[in-house]
Amino acid sequence: MLLSTLEREQLSKSQIEDLRLASTKLSGAKRRSFHAEMCLKYCDGSARLAETVFGWNRATVELGLAEQSSGITCVGAQASASGTKRWEERHPEVAQALRELAEAHAQQDPTFSSSIAYTRLTAAAALEQLAQRGFAVEQLPSASTMAVVLNRMGYRLRKVVKAKPQKNS
Repeated sequence: MLLSTLEREQLSKSQIEDLRLASTKLSGAKRRSFHAEMCLKYCDGSARLAETVFGWNRATVELGLAEQSSGITCVGAQASASGTKRWEERHPEVAQALRELAEAHAQQDPTFSSSIAYTRLTAAAALEQLAQRGFAVEQLPSASTMAVVLNRMGYRLRKVVKAKPQKNS
């Protein structure tokens, strides 16, 4: 009976490929919802047939069908439990001290063409001054990470351009 429905609909190979492509453009609950809709439309709600015809994961299709029938969208906990927090998020008090330190050494772009602040403070000097302020070495990142942190905060580690006198002609 299931195959007769698929034969009646006459899905061509190009249509199946189009549905697979559309599926790859989606993620999460939207993808599962799409899989469930196509499974109901072309496979009479059979996740196994959808797996055979479209090559989709049967468990994903079944979850999409369950979400659609119950009206409850399942939310994964991967985002909350994965990834490493940035140094600024792990050590906010040290990051605030670094921001104050960098601001003391910052200078606006002399051309005023951008809002980027340039600083004469190097990453090694920033680490040294933070250590002098009493922060533990375990709280401080490496020099290369410190340079990345300063760049993320909007301070560019470049030599400050000094005003050049005009030539007399």
